[in-house]
Amino acid sequence: MGIIRKTKSVKILLEAIGKSKNAVTVVDLVKEFQDNMNKTTVYRILERLEEEGIIHSFTGTDGRKWVAKYNESNTSKQADIHPHFQCQNCGKSECLEINVPIPKVPKYKIDSVNFILVGQCEDCLA
Repeated sequence: MGIIRKTKSVKILLEAIGKSKNAVTVVDLVKEFQDNMNKTTVYRILERLEEEGIIHSFTGTDGRKWVAKYNESNTSKQADIHPHFQCQNCGKSECLEINVPIPKVPKYKIDSVNFILVGQCEDCLA
């Protein structure tokens, strides 16, 4: 698609996604920036950022879409297949720093993987 323009809206969303080590829901981003941009703009920018390989998304246990920035040191986004963790107590979701090999399945082409582990986070266990 080409290089994404760094408009004010793009910068605002990237800062919001990058300021936390945890993933954020698209619903929360829409709510947070409803005075600055409409819902369609947020979704469009997130889609472009994902196409450019700047962020990735996954579906949480509640069906909501979560987004997170890719690790800066990762040069191959395709190789960055990693599980996500969602706390069943507080709802926090985050990327786990382990790679999981995706098996080849005869007669199928795998385009994406949604691998989420559910349990209790470190904070809720304390």
